Amino acid sequence: MKRREFLGAAAGAIALPALGTSARAQDAIEWRMATSWPKGAPGVGINAQRLADRIGKMSGGRLTVKLYGADEIVPPFEVFDAVSQGVCEMGHGTPYYWQGKNPAFHYFTGVPFGLTAPETAGWLAHGGGQALWEEAYAPFGVMPFYAGSSGVQAGGWFNREIKTLDDLKGLNFRIAGLGGEVMRRLGVSVTLTPPGEIFLSMKSGAIDAAEWVGPWNDMAFGLDKVAKYYYLPAFHEAGPSLELLVSKEKFATLPADLQEIVRGAALASSAETLADFTFHNIEAFARLVETGGTELREWPEPIAAAMAEASNEVLAELAMTSDLAGRIAASYRAYLAKAREWSKWSDAAMLKLRNEHPAG
Repeated sequence: MKRREFLGAAAGAIALPALGTSARAQDAIEWRMATSWPKGAPGVGINAQRLADRIGKMSGGRLTVKLYGADEIVPPFEVFDAVSQGVCEMGHGTPYYWQGKNPAFHYFTGVPFGLTAPETAGWLAHGGGQALWEEAYAPFGVMPFYAGSSGVQAGGWFNREIKTLDDLKGLNFRIAGLGGEVMRRLGVSVTLTPPGEIFLSMKSGAIDAAEWVGPWNDMAFGLDKVAKYYYLPAFHEAGPSLELLVSKEKFATLPADLQEIVRGAALASSAETLADFTFHNIEAFARLVETGGTELREWPEPIAAAMAEASNEVLAELAMTSDLAGRIAASYRAYLAKAREWSKWSDAAMLKLRNEHPAG
């Protein structure tokens, strides 16, 4: 029956709102989103919630998303499996958390000495990166959507100063991604403690050092209270990606306009998330400096050089793990080479100019 005929057949105006409400409720779709983050965690958890809420608002309530924090449905590192296996329709995390499925996933979070957040967005949107990402996830029935970045991350908090390569040997270090493999090759004992457990592991002495995100998140998690030395930047995370995971099967059941709303909400979240991290890292770093007690450090040159050498070895091996990994690596490397040249004359040059000649 057409809506106009239905309204005409209705006996009275009092019944109309109830009927309309019932029809809307019947048509509404509710999805679940599992995340790798504690619910409400600065930057990551908050922006996952904003993304979920935005989908509901943009769709006028036709598609709503209920968010679940880490461990509420599945543990932090099992979010990909939850989406792949149909436990939930959506997930929010970062690709290298699932590198056990395919080591090539690392490229879509980021690689040591790699692309910054804007450069990554450029590669994904216009350099063929998105198509390769979708190809990598396709065997698992999962669709990836770029959902922003923290920007340049921090290298980590250490309970002692790192002056030489010998100071790294035997260190118990919580570090994620390919950076962990690089550090392992430099003699570090590497662990990937879930985000919500980092503070207690540092406080108890179970680990000697930990990298998480940057000043905003690190201070929110209390890492400045349990370690003195703060090394910056993260050699392995110049602009790591966050992602929205969607079940390919469930996505296909959505009408075209709701599919576009999911895409648009992820795109909006990518901009909002980077802005959120940028603003709050600037504010948090100012507080960190003002408070005192933290010793800021850059990586000593011999250590940085050793990190770069080990990174080249790790990336060369990664590219050989499969034909797909080789194609992803080739695309990434070619774009990175061009990005290096342009950044010398754009971002790096502008920052040098601004810092040497402050104005305003």
